[in-house]
Amino acid sequence: MTEPEELQDGDLCVVIAGTHTGRSGMVADIKSSKTGAVTITVVQDDGERFKTLARNASRLSAGGMSKA
Repeated sequence: MTEPEELQDGDLCVVIAGTHTGRSGMVADIKSSKTGAVTITVVQDDGERFKTLARNASRLSAGGMSKA
């Protein structure tokens, strides 16, 4: 199994597993817990935010969205 691409702030991503499967948006925040789990906050086009595990998301484009 290959390592997933590392997500960065500003990347456009889509959630491929878990509760938010199928939702997409811009990565706005990346946190790492004491146990090593990496969580991201994703902001959708309509402004709605949700958190998910980074391993459940796949990058669509790197830093492709600008903040208006």
